[in-house]
Amino acid sequence: MKTEFSIRDIPSEVQDWIRTDRPPGQSQNDFLVSILNNAYTSGISFDLFTEAKTPRTIFSKVPFTFIDLFAGIGGFRIGMTAAGGRSVFSSEWDKYSCKTYSEWFNDPDIYTGDIRDVDISSIPDHDVLCAGFPCQPFSIAGVSKKNSLGRTHGFQDAQQGNLFFSIMDIVDIKRPPVLLLENVKNLKSHDKGNTWKVIEKNLIDRDYSVFHKIIDARNWVPQHRERIFIVCFDKQIFGNEYNIDFSFPEVEGEHRLDEILSTKAPDKKYMLSDKLWKYLQDYAKKHKAKGNGFGFGLFDENGVARTLSARYYKDGSEILIKQKGWRNPRRLTPQEAANLMGFDDSYADLWNFEDGFPQVVSDTQAYKQFGNAVVPKVVEAISHNIVHAMGSHVFKAGNGCLLKDRAFAS
Repeated sequence: MKTEFSIRDIPSEVQDWIRTDRPPGQSQNDFLVSILNNAYTSGISFDLFTEAKTPRTIFSKVPFTFIDLFAGIGGFRIGMTAAGGRSVFSSEWDKYSCKTYSEWFNDPDIYTGDIRDVDISSIPDHDVLCAGFPCQPFSIAGVSKKNSLGRTHGFQDAQQGNLFFSIMDIVDIKRPPVLLLENVKNLKSHDKGNTWKVIEKNLIDRDYSVFHKIIDARNWVPQHRERIFIVCFDKQIFGNEYNIDFSFPEVEGEHRLDEILSTKAPDKKYMLSDKLWKYLQDYAKKHKAKGNGFGFGLFDENGVARTLSARYYKDGSEILIKQKGWRNPRRLTPQEAANLMGFDDSYADLWNFEDGFPQVVSDTQAYKQFGNAVVPKVVEAISHNIVHAMGSHVFKAGNGCLLKDRAFAS
């Protein structure tokens, strides 16, 4: 029986990957040993008799773990996994989102309770904390609605606004080296900038360097979707921001709706009724006469869509599609909405779904889930840059250790 192997036994495509992803200054042998050591210390095992939907292993320059708070349907999990990360904890309270998340990632161990009640000591140590904390208290639409109802918003919103401080509670105890947070672009301007001042001060007071940028997802998908991303590095590990080799991704992309629209006419149930189409046209005319910009958005295959919202299921007004041969425009189908958000076949294949991620909830819930989601392609792009920063730190330090005292070959 053959008991050892040489580099010649490794497939050529893997050899190409080794050559391109091996960090500068690290030998080929040490690179492979570090990967095997990570597999051993992570407790990875293989079951010959179970075909579980576990993601294909994706290696990066620095193996890392992450947690996924306010997980939704897994936009962070997909993007971080695609960059080489391994999920060790997920939290999401919405039962329909949990159903989708559990099915997609074969993960029945989602924490479904209130994150404010979690036993923080039970959360595994991790390298990156990801959180798209609830945006309703800060979003333009959310703030307008709360004002009209005479309700508080921002950090005065007792139900949602203070969930940011639940993240800080976890940070205080687990001290993750890196934080990746996401929210609506209105976060910085909310309450005349005071909300952002509170957030930034809390991060800086905990000795983190804070990088932030509003990124439009249209560089990755055919949709205008501006969100603020906040990346924080623990100064106790990385030093100050001048020592951190991180920048947000700069991507110039050209994307159109023809990339995500079905090539066949969908079921006519997605066509607007005559009554609804007339209402939307009359509504748009009324507001146009008042000088307002409110109204439906009508697109063909050459367009770039507006932001898909969680209310899309109601009338689809922000993204209506001209369908050849149809009397009225139509909504996106749930599958088209998934593709518009970047939950496409390339990611589904990582979890061994041959025909895309399955829809396991109603159309209404699916639209809500996609409208509330983060675009995984944006997360992946940012994550690659985080991995680069982590790798630069580890190999400049030269002490053979990654983050959280995890040992690697040097």
